[in-house]
Amino acid sequence: MRDVKVKANSKSTEEEENEMSSSLSVKSTPEIEKKYVHRVYDAIAPHFSSTRFAKWPKVAAFLESLPSGSVVLDAGCGNGKYLGLNPSCFFIGCDISNPLIKICSDKGQEVLVADAVNLPYREEFGDAAISIAVLHHLSTENRRKSAIEELVRVVKPGGFVLITVWAAEQEDKSLLTKWTPLSPKYVEEWVGPGSPMNSPRVRNNPFFGLESIPETDVSAKDQKAGLESIPETEESTREPKATQDSLGEQKDKSSVEVLLEALKMNQQEYFVPWHLPYHRAEVSGASASALASGLAKKDDRKGTVVYNRYYHVFSEGELERLASGVGNAIIVDRFYDKSNWCIVLQKEALNQD
Repeated sequence: MRDVKVKANSKSTEEEENEMSSSLSVKSTPEIEKKYVHRVYDAIAPHFSSTRFAKWPKVAAFLESLPSGSVVLDAGCGNGKYLGLNPSCFFIGCDISNPLIKICSDKGQEVLVADAVNLPYREEFGDAAISIAVLHHLSTENRRKSAIEELVRVVKPGGFVLITVWAAEQEDKSLLTKWTPLSPKYVEEWVGPGSPMNSPRVRNNPFFGLESIPETDVSAKDQKAGLESIPETEESTREPKATQDSLGEQKDKSSVEVLLEALKMNQQEYFVPWHLPYHRAEVSGASASALASGLAKKDDRKGTVVYNRYYHVFSEGELERLASGVGNAIIVDRFYDKSNWCIVLQKEALNQD
């Protein structure tokens, strides 16, 4: 009879409960995503879909390289533009937006509504998976990592996963001026384990401390003025000791100014506008509700209803570092394409020892 090795459980009950609590927390959708991702895409779905028809050559090449008969998952499929791209493969898709899934369903595609951090599929069912422009809508590092783990979980050993995210290093630098940096108001509501403001980039910044987060709202005008007044000098690149010498000057600054300086130096959280034409907004009552609740605003000059979408833009190497924490997958390719950071993962066979 074959010997069965049983690994002793060295974890305490408290540690197991903490892990379970952390897992549940990761799968619980933060309000900022519900409001500035889910509700927004539900409202703009038909217009968004009408603008999403071109296939990225790199994504198309990946899908076309898959063997005939491959089962492919598109997690965050949007309007389903990649579903069926390789006619020799079988595609299924999922998205958090019910209106976008209805658009796919009406085209006869195999789709369902699902959360990227809690995919409703069994382990190792697919040969490949793609996540195109999805992870940057997840608001904490833990949730972004969990989404990668889910993609790896559902593919077979030897299977491949393609992930693309918006890059902080945009080819068109002028775009950044059209995006709104995440305001102190939302930072205040959002500090916690795995949050951007609790990341090493900000946590290790000597200019920034959690005690500096204001408890009052700051208008967008004041935020903009504050950001524009921050000079870009070599101070941010000096060694911590040199930086500490200037802490006395920081005492004279308000907590808001300190926070704005930290955001300027480490900015990766943005609200990116979506302009929904008035004639499109009239199709659904969602925009009327969004305007009434303050989720959207009118731009009479452009004749649009403006929604803000939450984005965490990825810095160079960040996606690779996140994926490297997934134990049973290796990075087999990485590249920059159309202002996106992209990686291809391959799931390793499990060690049977």
